[in-house]
Amino acid sequence: MAQQIPISRQARADDPRADAERDDGTHEVAPDLAYRRLVLANVVFVGSPGAGDRNWVLVDAGIPGSKAAIRSAAAARFGEGARPAAIVLTHGHFDHVGVLEDLAQEWDVPVFAHGLERPYLDGSAAYPAPDPSVGGGLMARIAPLYPTKPVDVSARLHLLPADGSVPPMPGWRWLHTPGHAPGHVSFWREADRSLIAGDAFVTTAQESAYAVVTQEPEIHGPPMYLTLDWSAAGGSVRSLAALRPERAVTGHGRPLQGPELRRGLDALAQDFERVAVPDQGRYVETPARAEDGSAYRSP
Repeated sequence: MAQQIPISRQARADDPRADAERDDGTHEVAPDLAYRRLVLANVVFVGSPGAGDRNWVLVDAGIPGSKAAIRSAAAARFGEGARPAAIVLTHGHFDHVGVLEDLAQEWDVPVFAHGLERPYLDGSAAYPAPDPSVGGGLMARIAPLYPTKPVDVSARLHLLPADGSVPPMPGWRWLHTPGHAPGHVSFWREADRSLIAGDAFVTTAQESAYAVVTQEPEIHGPPMYLTLDWSAAGGSVRSLAALRPERAVTGHGRPLQGPELRRGLDALAQDFERVAVPDQGRYVETPARAEDGSAYRSP
């Protein structure tokens, strides 16, 4: 199994020199789109610099212990004390909701997610156990240590509308991209062909501690140790490749852009089973799905 599609460093969508000059703790991908890497995962900031209070959106909520880093980046980018209009989630895994409860309360904001993720966000169900048998490196081997218990933001939780709109993000649409999680979504802006892909695909070999540190750009399937339904995951990658994005920010790894991004996505879509699906694994032969309830277990 190849596990990844190498991509040229020239395909990076961020500019390290411009980021250093701006010095707000984020990496800018477009004038109103930036992200911050938090050890294991990225959070995304949607909104123009200096937008002020309630005029921007946070996509995903980092790993446990990352609240200060998210708050400082938000203050530097949007203004001291500037709170988001909402927190919008791609899905509810621990590295995407690590400080969700704290930030939602502190900022007094609504939280938007897909309905199939609701049990993981209202305290009623846990994800299935991570699968260390998929291989790929240290991050996969220690997967049993990753939290699967739900958070509870039920008092602030709103389901994404059925019409595909994202109320706090004008111009963006949500796309159901299941497989890694039942209610995983990606966000798409047609105007400039920008994609926030979450973990539908990523741009680093998240199973490998070495790759997580070096962040060499590549197109990679969803993190293997937490992906529940490989058939659905392949369908999601094919739907995203068909969009022909100009730039993509993923939940893990560096953002990519241009022809190299599209070439890599096409290759992943066309050969997903060989490149992305592990040779073995608990969910390779027996997917965990929302339809039969196997994706939800007692917290």
